Amino acid sequence: MFESLSERIQGVFKKLSGQGRINETVLKQTLREVRLALLEADVHVDVVKSLVAAVRSKALGEEVLKSLSPGQQVIKIVRQELETLLGAGEPAQLLQASRPPTVILLVGLQGSGKTTTTAKLGAWLKRKGRYPYLVPADIYRPAAIAQLVRVGEDAGLKVYEHDGSSTPLEIARAGMREARKSGFDTVLVDTAGRLHIDDALMDELRSLKQELEPSELLFVADSMTGQDAVRSAGEFHRALEITGVVLTKLDGDARGGAALSIRHVTGVPIKFAGTGETTDAFEAFHADRMVGRILGMGDVLSLIEKAEEVVDEAQAKQLERKLRKNEFSLEDFRDQIKTIRRMGPLSSVVQMLPGMSNVRESDLDSKAIVRVLAVIDSMTPRERLNPRLLNSSRKKRIARGSGQSVQQINRLLKQFSQMKRMMKSMKNMGKGGKGGRLPFFGR
Repeated sequence: MFESLSERIQGVFKKLSGQGRINETVLKQTLREVRLALLEADVHVDVVKSLVAAVRSKALGEEVLKSLSPGQQVIKIVRQELETLLGAGEPAQLLQASRPPTVILLVGLQGSGKTTTTAKLGAWLKRKGRYPYLVPADIYRPAAIAQLVRVGEDAGLKVYEHDGSSTPLEIARAGMREARKSGFDTVLVDTAGRLHIDDALMDELRSLKQELEPSELLFVADSMTGQDAVRSAGEFHRALEITGVVLTKLDGDARGGAALSIRHVTGVPIKFAGTGETTDAFEAFHADRMVGRILGMGDVLSLIEKAEEVVDEAQAKQLERKLRKNEFSLEDFRDQIKTIRRMGPLSSVVQMLPGMSNVRESDLDSKAIVRVLAVIDSMTPRERLNPRLLNSSRKKRIARGSGQSVQQINRLLKQFSQMKRMMKSMKNMGKGGKGGRLPFFGR
């Protein structure tokens, strides 16, 4: 996500930070490189002009040029302008109807990921305590109805099943009747798309909008199509007055031009982002957090939220007690690795750490986790609880069972021992704190 843009902008800022003083010549060169970085990232040319002009105007102020760290001041201004561009301060919350069920209509071109997004949004709402119902209203694309039924059921969601013989309007009406009868508080309607925008598509969507009176009309945009997604969003907004945007496939978009352009062009907020293929690879869009990722400053808040979604509170408290008593075992270590895996692809988790935004999947050895789990699983429960039992013969047995070498097992045990010492020092540091809570453990 944003790899190429992050690399370019961070390179510009690295040179800027080395400047003792900034004059107009240095600023002009810096903004030229920022402009090129944005254009290469496929950001809309009008957006680039607007952002660069705003940064230049603020950065030429006396307060910046005469400050002790003008480079940091310019970086701060760029960050603020990027946040404004992406919609800083706009809530990601969805509007709700005064009387349930709340209707959310998802629209977009064919292939943008509407059907998968419908299930992902439903799963996200379910995690927030809502009771969503999915209605497939795309009767044109082969297997569209079956696809929503499958991905919806995989996510533990109820789907209105039908044979596709009715019109989208009739399906929507029947789906709403079923939702009211069964007490669902939110209805997500997956609509048909086209390869290109045409009058027939827009007329159908207008009738669905008039009939359902949705609280939200979300445009689903494939971020990998760049400026095509931006143009399509503009046309859909002019025809239907969309209320928000969902960016899909953001994990595969190394440039980020669509994300940085689409809100400026439409004037509506980006509300959600799809960051992977699994149902849980979906998150509320926060402009400030996204800019932090672009500038290499990380996104620790999203990382904590992801952790809280997959960590059981009772298990977290039990782990905290073990850490305080220095009883953290290889069994606990294995459970923590499995928890991290549930948070999503390793690269997306690592990219949320400060300074790690340019890490790619290819830079990480994801098979290393599999090897570690194989080694720990090859131990007996007693050995996992007490690694000191692992003599030479036991290590050879574990090596044969896991397909690893004795040297790799020794390396794992050494890393585990170092981690235990680190956790012990964290425990000692926390003794004087409020409640003595260890970071990331317990809530």
